[in-house]
Amino acid sequence: MPHLRNILEDLELPIDGNGDLSVISPIDGSTIAKVFQTPLNDISQIAERSQAAFLKWRNIPAPRRGELVRLWGEELRACKEQIGALISFEVGKILQEGLGEVQEAIDICDLCVGQSRQLFGKTITSERPEHRMMEQWHPLGPVAIITAFNFPCAVFAWNAANALICGDPIILKPSEKSPLSGIATLNALLRAIDKFGDEAPDDLAQVIIGGTTHSKSLVSNPHMALVSATGSTDMGRSVALSVAQRFGRRILELGGNNAMIVTAHANLDLAVRAIVFGAVGTCGQRCTSLRRIFVHSSLSKELLNRIEQAYASLKIGNPLNEDTLVGPLIDKAAFEKFQSTLNRAKSEGGEVRSGGERVLQDVYSEAYYVSPALVKMPTQTAIMREETFAPILYIVDYDDFDTAIHLHNDVPQGLSSCIISDNMQEVEYFLGTNGSDCGIANVNMGPSGAEIGGAFGGEKETGGDRETGSDAWRNYMRRTTNAINYSHDMPLAQGISFGQD
Repeated sequence: MPHLRNILEDLELPIDGNGDLSVISPIDGSTIAKVFQTPLNDISQIAERSQAAFLKWRNIPAPRRGELVRLWGEELRACKEQIGALISFEVGKILQEGLGEVQEAIDICDLCVGQSRQLFGKTITSERPEHRMMEQWHPLGPVAIITAFNFPCAVFAWNAANALICGDPIILKPSEKSPLSGIATLNALLRAIDKFGDEAPDDLAQVIIGGTTHSKSLVSNPHMALVSATGSTDMGRSVALSVAQRFGRRILELGGNNAMIVTAHANLDLAVRAIVFGAVGTCGQRCTSLRRIFVHSSLSKELLNRIEQAYASLKIGNPLNEDTLVGPLIDKAAFEKFQSTLNRAKSEGGEVRSGGERVLQDVYSEAYYVSPALVKMPTQTAIMREETFAPILYIVDYDDFDTAIHLHNDVPQGLSSCIISDNMQEVEYFLGTNGSDCGIANVNMGPSGAEIGGAFGGEKETGGDRETGSDAWRNYMRRTTNAINYSHDMPLAQGISFGQD
């Protein structure tokens, strides 16, 4: 098992026993570090320094900026084991998931290195003779990155790698529940900047440590050209209003209430494997966690039995142990929400078929391990339309495929979705206009496990924005449309004559 003190020493984290922010490990409820919060009065100066860095970094050619991101990826490779283990200590996800998160950060660096040579614009045919039109993409400005506790490394890297190749400095504001993993990821970037050389301006990458008040101060700062924030829908509303008031830009990655439709033509072996990881991975604390299943009534009994059997075999415990599959909830508040949600589900006609209890309390009295809950519901009730960040899986029967689609979409959130079916018509309908209304729609797999090559994000109360792969880089740049007249005349568009011969 990795030793925390060795990890902290290897990563050279700036930890002081007199810090005013305690970092609590969900593994056992112990304080693993105390870090200093950034003085609120310093945030405006940090933003100003980021703006000064922007004026220099934007003039470095994009492929050269890509070289910095390549170096960052190499630094992350060198400390993957340590950061992955630190994520387990700080977040409570199992070690394999912690390592996988760091691999995501490495992967986005690889993708963005190539993308730095592909920040393409367009050449557009003009309606005027001897004219040419084109579009260009230019650096946007400083980017504020506010991350949630559950993915302190990967989400930061998704945004920072894109921002850096696009010519934008970054300021990280990690969750106050998991700042160490974010700082460790940033430190790897700072080491890459040192290796990159003098072309990288001072303050190209900075960090702010603190809570909600710090986030609000950063979000409202006019130097922040783009705010990328991951978290709850309530947080997103606050960020969106603040950024809109100053006409800034934002990327919001908010709530997910993800569902699976298991049709009469489903492969149940695939379904069960997808369900178990999707519902209990990270102890149900992923924005892409599986929370609702709509199963055809002809398969309902068999599927329910299989899931119960799979749940019964789950090893719950210390996430650093190799055989553990389910670690703890992040804190007491998460456990209390878990319990109150199950009580509401029961009051709305739900039957808790398995799980729902606190476990290992005799071993970890200050931590909150739970058995994942499987709840049979008579229909989709009010509680099912809310996202609960915990391992609660609701199951509802259906007979008509259109009804399943309606129930699937009848929630405020729209992040990820999936269907298990070997029927081509069902699959294509689910992926089409009248099917899933989510930003991510998967076939014969669960809702989790997005790859960095595809743009990540969702619709409705999920925020409507995209980050990471595909053309998400455009969010970190500004577009300019240019018209060039290479004739000796001055024809106007739309054939307008304005006092000319």
